[in-house]
Amino acid sequence: MRAMRIAALSSLLLLAACQTNSGSDAPVSGAAAIAKGLIADKILVDKSDRSLVLYKEGKVIARYTNIRFGDRPIGHKRFEGDERTPEGTYTIDRRNPNSIAHLSLGISYPNEADRDYAEARGQSPGGDIFIHGQMNGWGDVTLPYDWTDGCIALSDAEMDELWQLVPIGATITIQP
Repeated sequence: MRAMRIAALSSLLLLAACQTNSGSDAPVSGAAAIAKGLIADKILVDKSDRSLVLYKEGKVIARYTNIRFGDRPIGHKRFEGDERTPEGTYTIDRRNPNSIAHLSLGISYPNEADRDYAEARGQSPGGDIFIHGQMNGWGDVTLPYDWTDGCIALSDAEMDELWQLVPIGATITIQP
């Protein structure tokens, strides 16, 4: 009998730990964040989880999954043409509503360390790294594989939300 009570209590504790907080700290969708007038101040991209999370003052306001990267997603971008997505902390430094992809938010890659590394090896670090939607003319289809030259790609609908939620100056951290 005691073992059954312990098992039942363990199950309840496990369920409680798995519940989502329904209070103001609970993550919301991009559409809900827009409706609340929230603007992100930080972006966290986790390449291994294929997730992009928006924060405002340390609280999650939106989460996107199943994002796509450069054709060679493992490792930090080092050189122009290596088709890797950078890793590290950068800022959103420009917005392009007339991009070749559905909207784009520029990432401040390369930084000084990226430039120094590439130049010391007689290479260019590359540039023009963006968060963007699908290529114009493709339709709002999320391809099932990595396809960019080093950018971060979402669906067009997700990019529409990011466009409203992410200002120039937001910090972006991209981790392996």
